[in-house]
Amino acid sequence: MAWQKSPQGLVDLFAECLPQDRRIEQRRMFGYPAAFTNGNMFAGLFGDGMFARLSPSDRQALESEHGPCPFEPMPGRPMKDYARVPDAVVADEQAVADLIERAFAFCVSPPPKVKKPRKREARR
Repeated sequence: MAWQKSPQGLVDLFAECLPQDRRIEQRRMFGYPAAFTNGNMFAGLFGDGMFARLSPSDRQALESEHGPCPFEPMPGRPMKDYARVPDAVVADEQAVADLIERAFAFCVSPPPKVKKPRKREARR
């Protein structure tokens, strides 16, 4: 499967809409820009689309207005709690900023993820 780069305009929009907060770490996931807090990914890009991890009530509100919005990086394998941001929302910079802010607020509250220790390789 050939993955495509995100359009530069979408990359710029994503970066501009991220809240200004020292708890946000920007890095890549799936080879695309993504935003993390406390080790939890809360928003990012995938191909020519954007996704966000939303609370159940925020996801339900988004889907009641725009229809089902599952985020499936692999067909048939949706990521739980994540929603694809509809094109109508992406077209409105303030709506994107608000959605990303809600995703950040949802993911900043759980305790930080603890990295699991690496398993030692078997000795030969």
